[in-house]
Parts: sequence; C-alpha cells; structure tokens
Amino acid sequence: MANRHTIILMQTSHNRATRTFMDYDSITQAMDGICALYERKIKDINPTVRNITYDIADLYNFIDGLADLSALVFDHSIHAYIPNDRQWIKQRMFQHLKKLASR
Repeated sequence: MANRHTIILMQTSHNRATRTFMDYDSITQAMDGICALYERKIKDINPTVRNITYDIADLYNFIDGLADLSALVFDHSIHAYIPNDRQWIKQRMFQHLKKLASR
C-alpha cells in the first residue's frame, strides 16, 4: 500500500469552476492532505482560535459537504489508476487517523 501515487479529485461546490485536484506520493499523504484542507477551512472560519480540535464526525461532515470527492490510486500490478469513491476515502481516513492515534 505504501508509495501508491494518489490523485484526489475534488469539487467544493456545485459550480464546476471549483473542480480541482491534488496529487500525493501515497494514500497516507493524501489523507493528511484532506485533513489539512479541513483544518484550513476551520482556521478561515475561526481565525482567532489558536488550537483547533475536531473529531472524525466533523471530518466526515466536511467530506460529505463537498459536491464531489474521489481518489485515483495507482496500482503497480496493472499500471493503471483505480478509482475510489467518497465512502472509500472515509474508510481510509478512519484507518489513517486510528493508526495515528495509536502512536
């Protein structure tokens, strides 16, 4: 699973002009990138709050609130990208945060 190039495709609103993508060297980095997007949004909304805290439900609400979100993950065995939906991203996010919490 490590070092699987991952492209996050995102549309923040129903306006097609908000479509964008981010690419990462691994699924783990992609999950960190999505967390960072959410944290930036929280900071933009609450610029005076110094310490930001949130739980998985807050992050899921952010993910569900996006007009579109998917991930393309490179599979070395077939030399192609495998598409994954929002639910897959949420499952991976849970696994990722659980792993971080156990450290």
